[in-house]
Amino acid sequence: MSDESLNWERKPKGFIAKGVAPWAGFVVTLKTLFSKPVTEQYPFEKIEPYPRYHGRHQLNRYPDGLERCVGCELCAWACPADAISVHAEDNTPDEQYSPGERYGADYQINYLRCIFCGLCIEACPTRALTMTTDYELAGPDRAGMIYEKDQLLAPLADGMLAGPHPMAPGASDTDYYAGKVTGPAVEQIEWVRAHRPADPSVAGAARRAQEGVKR
Repeated sequence: MSDESLNWERKPKGFIAKGVAPWAGFVVTLKTLFSKPVTEQYPFEKIEPYPRYHGRHQLNRYPDGLERCVGCELCAWACPADAISVHAEDNTPDEQYSPGERYGADYQINYLRCIFCGLCIEACPTRALTMTTDYELAGPDRAGMIYEKDQLLAPLADGMLAGPHPMAPGASDTDYYAGKVTGPAVEQIEWVRAHRPADPSVAGAARRAQEGVKR
């Protein structure tokens, strides 16, 4: 760097510049004074977040009602804030909660630690964990900010069959991942009806299975 660039001097302002400079800030103030307010009257008026907003997490299901989470714990390993805890157990013929061998028996997310970065979503191999646009996560105490599996698991959609129940006949876990299972089969419905006659999801699943046969 030359000596000339170090020893520069600011040129003095002209007469007009000196007169206008003090009023430049007031121009912004006057514009804001007469503009329309943008205050959001929350919680009386709630603004819908953008579709890709990172809010509360959700554990998803397959179309037949089985859970997508296989308890691999990759989301917990990817979390930079150590906010996720997963405990997996083995599926059995009488208690099949997800396709394959294992399922997430216990699932916790500590929202006092979560930074909503979305790395857990990218790490999930089965698309079991996604993020909703729900941003109202305040709780009355610290314990209420630790969400359990029953709070994170997506509710049954119309036509889904509540677990546990066997996988679709002849289907493998790969078929589930590939989207080849589009709803509960008659064999699955009959299994739930035999083991849990009062299960309210049987009626909706049977109706959906009948509609699929007609098509």
